[in-house]
Amino acid sequence: MNRTHIFSLLAALLLSGCAGARNPADPLEPVNRSIYKFNTSIDKAVVKPVAQGYSKIMPSVGKMMVSNFFSNLDDVVVTANDVLQLKLVQAASDGMRFLVNSTIGIYGLIDVASIGPLKKHNEDFGQTLGKWGVGSGAYLMLPILGPSSVRDGIGRYVDTFPSLTTQIQDMQTRNQVYLGDGINRRAELLNQEKVLDDAMLDPYEFIRDAYLQRRVNQVYDGNPPRVRYDEEVDSEPAPVAASSPVAAQPLATLETTVP
Repeated sequence: MNRTHIFSLLAALLLSGCAGARNPADPLEPVNRSIYKFNTSIDKAVVKPVAQGYSKIMPSVGKMMVSNFFSNLDDVVVTANDVLQLKLVQAASDGMRFLVNSTIGIYGLIDVASIGPLKKHNEDFGQTLGKWGVGSGAYLMLPILGPSSVRDGIGRYVDTFPSLTTQIQDMQTRNQVYLGDGINRRAELLNQEKVLDDAMLDPYEFIRDAYLQRRVNQVYDGNPPRVRYDEEVDSEPAPVAASSPVAAQPLATLETTVP
């Protein structure tokens, strides 16, 4: 198959997705649903059983330490995006949090910083773009990675630059770290699956809407602007309260890297 045929096939998939769309935020819904089914099949066959085994074997203290370790690595990305969003006080706090946990906390295994005023924050480049007025764009269901959007997909790529994991030179070690992070995150989502089972709704739509609403709350730091329903709503989904339960796509946190 030559390049012309490949591009024609991709164009046909995109056009078919647009033609069958029902939600304005999800113009590629048919294609996204196909990818969602693929992700779900991989999750049921491989990822979920591995996460269940990990959760069963690993003691609670061990699981907490693993989560703390990866959370500490994430604080480097968070601090970089604090600076890009001009949240300088928060940047100082998150940078100090990384230093404290990396030293006193033994490479982040113990979250010493949270005992004091250095609380955990969540910032990424997708939120940074949203902070400066960039809309989320079309919703995307990425293979293996799960829910995203055009803006957040770009953000994922940019966040690889400050990421300490990406800077690991040995490819095998780097991939093992990604895999360990993915299994740990997947294990943390096992209990949240009950929300989908009890909701009796279309799981694809539930995950999509929850993801988009959650991202709006994150961009506006839990205080999104109120939507006036007598006016035309922009491309961002309607905000919900920051405390609303959000179910995550099972494979959303399984990161991979290309050698």
